[in-house]
Amino acid sequence: MTHSLDRTDPLAPLRDRFALPDGVIYLDGNSLGPLPRATPAAVADAVERQWGERLIRGWNEGWIDAPVRLGGKLAPLLGAGAHEVIVGDSTSANLFKALVAALRVSPERRTIVSEAGNFPTDLHIAEGAVACVPGARLHVVPCDEVAAALGPDTAVLLLTHVHYKTARRWNMAALTAAAHEAGALMLWDLSHSVGAVPLDLDGAGVDLAVGCGYKYLNGGPGAPAFLYVAQRWQDRLASPLSGWMGHAEPFAFADAYHPAPGMKRWLAGTPPVLGMAALEVALDLWAQTDIAAAWVKAQALWTILADAGTAAGLECVTPADPAERGSHISFRHPQAHAIVQALIARGVIGDFRAPDIARFGLTPLYLSHAEVERAGAILHEVIATEAWRAPEYQNRQAVT
Repeated sequence: MTHSLDRTDPLAPLRDRFALPDGVIYLDGNSLGPLPRATPAAVADAVERQWGERLIRGWNEGWIDAPVRLGGKLAPLLGAGAHEVIVGDSTSANLFKALVAALRVSPERRTIVSEAGNFPTDLHIAEGAVACVPGARLHVVPCDEVAAALGPDTAVLLLTHVHYKTARRWNMAALTAAAHEAGALMLWDLSHSVGAVPLDLDGAGVDLAVGCGYKYLNGGPGAPAFLYVAQRWQDRLASPLSGWMGHAEPFAFADAYHPAPGMKRWLAGTPPVLGMAALEVALDLWAQTDIAAAWVKAQALWTILADAGTAAGLECVTPADPAERGSHISFRHPQAHAIVQALIARGVIGDFRAPDIARFGLTPLYLSHAEVERAGAILHEVIATEAWRAPEYQNRQAVT
């Protein structure tokens, strides 16, 4: 199928900045971004020169400043100030810190509101957070009841901006305003948003946000995550993980804890230097990228695969309106797992989400229109020939 879409691609030169295997159409960058070509050399330098030759001196030559430096590089993708973002720890750890801090700031408010079907880890972490604050509770409701669930006891509304399974996107400004009208804080998980859709946290009045560095940001498996705290909250909120690196004077080695000013107070353990080195390469690559142009291209790629999937008879569960979705697309089929396995065998790598979702990331930095069109043709062939029925595609223990 040939589309009459605008195929002008100002991002085409970026493809050569990624080390993609020959013969593979990679549609799983929403789960793990591919390797930037400059990353191996940067990590090797961190290991061989910085660690191997400079040894402990590395801390005074850039290591100790990495969380703040990388936060400043990430901030433009979030629509935030450099002083509002810190990089470090995992998404889960940052989410726990933000939730407990939000529960503690107003003693009369002890409820976290979230949606049923949110990314499971977010709900699991929320359960752990309420267990740490006396009288706190987690109130989980269907997505269409979220706004109505907000009340005088709500401390924080926790939502994932782009849903991990369906790619449905919340209206960030509207939900943030609803939380504020109820007197609550707004906390967004941006793991499927950052590097995928344009963001304006400051413009939307967001209070808190977290997200990972290994999906659209291409920072590598287990890359350090990030935390955003709006400037207006930085003196009032305190991390419940009062680690050494969050101390106002960590090298004074005082027994008592005094939180650092600004975003440094959210640090806990020692920065993971090697992971930071890999992520910094990716953030430098993003600094050369126009996120608005990336989003325009992502919409064109989405249309190509949506048309192919629909023509093959698949049910698309991702909203058609670009304002209501992220940069991946999901189809429902009772044999979704087998379909994904058949596609992988043909060089088209997507992933499966239980019980019946085939999910494909449309990441514009390294995917071309022609590749996505080819992926759509292969998808159509797999469905039309029922190739997924082969016994080797029926093993549901596979990760993807």
